[in-house]
Amino acid sequence: MTTEKPYLIGHYTPAVDEITATELAVEGALPPELTGRLIRNSHNPKPGVTPTHWFKGSGMVHGIRLREGRAEWYRNRWVHTPALDGAPYLTEQGPDLTASTAGTHVIEHAGRLLALCEANFPFEITRDLDTVGAYDFDGKLRSAMTAHPKTDPVTGALHFFGSSPFPPYLMYYVADDQGHITESFEVPGATASLKHDFAVTRNHVVFVEGTVTFDPAEHSGIPYSWNDAQPARIGVMPRGPQGAEKIRWFAIEPGNMLHAGNAYEDAQGRIVLEGTTVDREGFQLSWNWWVGAPGRGSEPNTRSYNRRWVVDLVAGRVDEQVVDDLAVEFPTLNEDFLGVENRYQYAISFPDQHGYGGYGVVKYDRTTGTRQIHRAGDARLPSEAVFVPAAGATREDDGYLLTVVSDLKQDASQLLVLDAAGLDRIATVHLPRRVTGGIHGSWIPDTATR
Repeated sequence: MTTEKPYLIGHYTPAVDEITATELAVEGALPPELTGRLIRNSHNPKPGVTPTHWFKGSGMVHGIRLREGRAEWYRNRWVHTPALDGAPYLTEQGPDLTASTAGTHVIEHAGRLLALCEANFPFEITRDLDTVGAYDFDGKLRSAMTAHPKTDPVTGALHFFGSSPFPPYLMYYVADDQGHITESFEVPGATASLKHDFAVTRNHVVFVEGTVTFDPAEHSGIPYSWNDAQPARIGVMPRGPQGAEKIRWFAIEPGNMLHAGNAYEDAQGRIVLEGTTVDREGFQLSWNWWVGAPGRGSEPNTRSYNRRWVVDLVAGRVDEQVVDDLAVEFPTLNEDFLGVENRYQYAISFPDQHGYGGYGVVKYDRTTGTRQIHRAGDARLPSEAVFVPAAGATREDDGYLLTVVSDLKQDASQLLVLDAAGLDRIATVHLPRRVTGGIHGSWIPDTATR
C-alpha cells in the first residue's frame, strides 16, 4: 500500500496556486436563469504542508460565475486565516477561534458569504472569494459555529449550533434574516459526543449524538474516536427561546451520522429524520482514510448508508432502519422543503469496500422508494450536488443540480448542470484545472449578495 496520505493524492491532490480564468467553454446551453456563483470548499494545504488529518488541511474555495447563459469565470482562493500561516488552534490563553481551516462549507446569509469549519468562527469572504476576516456576529457568537447551519425557508432566519468537547458541550443560536443573533443558549443534557450536523423542522430542532466522542488520546488533531460507552441518542428540542427547558433525548442504535438529509413532522406528529450514517466498522474505515492509517477504505465515505429514524414523541420510542444499500454521502434537497416533508433527496454515491456502487449523482424518490443514478463515469468523482430551483417551478424537482466533476484520466474538471427531474445533462462547463475533491458548497444567486 502506498505510504502517501490518501487525502493528498488522486482526486484529492491539492491545488498548488490561485488562478483566475474567464470566458469558460460551455457544451450545451446554460439556462439563463442560472445567474450567480457556485462556490465550493475543500481542504487544500499549501505546498510542502502535510496535515495530520484530512480535516486539518487549510480551506480553499473554488468559484464558478454564471450569468445569462455564459460561464464568465472560474477562480480559486485560499481562505486566509491564521491557520493557513501555521497559527495553532490551542494557545496558552485557550482555543483561538480565529485559527480556522475554514475548509468545510460556504454559505450566504444576510448578504455575507461565510466559509465555515465547525471548530472555529466563520470567515467572511467577498463575491470574488477574497478573505475579509473572522466573523463573530457583532460579538454575539461566543463559541465555535457548525459548518451546517440551516436557513428557515419561511423566515430567512439562520439556525446553528456550536459543539465542543468541553462544557458547555452544545450552544444554540438563531440569527434573523438581517444577520443579528436573536437567540443564544446552552442546550442541557448534551455530552462531548461529536455533533457535525443537525436538522430543523417547522416546530423542532433535532440533534444527533452518535457513538463517537472526545478522546484526548487521539493525536491527529481531531480529538475524537469511536467509544462503545458513549450512548447514541437523538435530542428533540422545541423551537423558540424556551425550547431548551423541554428537550428530550431518545436512545438509538450505535452509529455516527455525519450529514442530515432533512427532518419533518409527519401526519401523526412523529418526527422523521434521515441522514447518512456509519457503523463501527464504517467509521474506522473512514477514519483511517482521513488520517492515512492502515486498514482504511478506498474512499473517505466507505460504508456510509442512508438511515431513517422515526421519533414517536407520545410513545417515547424511535424506530429506525437503513433505507438503501448504496454507499452515499452529501445528501441535499430542494431547500424550499427544509423542515417539511420532501419527496426527493439527492446524494453522491461512492464504491463501497467491495467495489459496489461507483461514483454518481443519486436521486431518491421517498414516495415510491426508488432511486435513479447519473453515472459519473470511470475515474470521475462528482462533488456534492447543489439543487437550484427553476424559475416558475411548480414541482419539487423542477430545477437543476450543479456538481463539479474531478476527472483523473483527463486531469481536468467540469461543472455539470443536470436536470433535477430526470438527471439528464443540460450543460457542461469546462474548467481551467482539475478541481480538488472537496466537501460542501452553495449556489449564491446574484440577488443574495451585497
